[in-house]
Amino acid sequence: MKTVTTMGFKVFSDDLSKICLNSTPKVLNTISPNSYGISTKDYLFNKALKDSDYLVLDGVYFSLASILLSGKNIKQNNGPNVFDFFIRKMDSEKGRVFFLGSSEETLSKIKNKLESEYKNITSEFMSPPFKSSFSMEDNSLMIETINNFKPDVIFVGMTCPKQEKWASKNKNKLNTKLICSVGAVFDWYAGNQKDIHPLWWKLRLGWLKRTIDRPEILKRYPNIGVFFWHLLLTRIGLKRY
Repeated sequence: MKTVTTMGFKVFSDDLSKICLNSTPKVLNTISPNSYGISTKDYLFNKALKDSDYLVLDGVYFSLASILLSGKNIKQNNGPNVFDFFIRKMDSEKGRVFFLGSSEETLSKIKNKLESEYKNITSEFMSPPFKSSFSMEDNSLMIETINNFKPDVIFVGMTCPKQEKWASKNKNKLNTKLICSVGAVFDWYAGNQKDIHPLWWKLRLGWLKRTIDRPEILKRYPNIGVFFWHLLLTRIGLKRY
């Protein structure tokens, strides 16, 4: 399994087929400039990312940082790539998939689309309470529901950093093989978000089009700014990891 360490994080840089699913639960998270910025202010989130069994690249800019700092490229395996790969894998293996997160409406859209496109998958869904932190009762119910279903893969879509911290905290309590924190992929697959024309991605301006379509993303920019500031400091030798 190939990895590249940059700006303090060990990032998976290999084909997703190299990820091994066995009886020991594994956690897959993504790293982006936004999540990096959040991690500088949230110790538990920082630890959750660094404790990931697989930390994959979400967006091109972390790869840019690696090229600038060490000359090493990082293979991009963003949220939709991860989702698509493991959904297809589960379909080919007649696997079991659990979706945890988002609204009942969004989960219903995912269920309908999944049943239409992947007929060999057995799936279950749960919309947890919309609150900043879960009670012991909330957690117990989620864990019990998941374990009764015994999924091969769990997709967690509760937004960053909540989903990553939840996965890290509860990893060893879950009867599964893989826990994927994929956030906005739920809305993407459900069709709640507009598709971005490939030309925007080719021009490396997908982020701009996404911001135009979803102005609330502007709230992430301070965190993204921290990433680029730290990249500059590291590049000129004023910051070390």
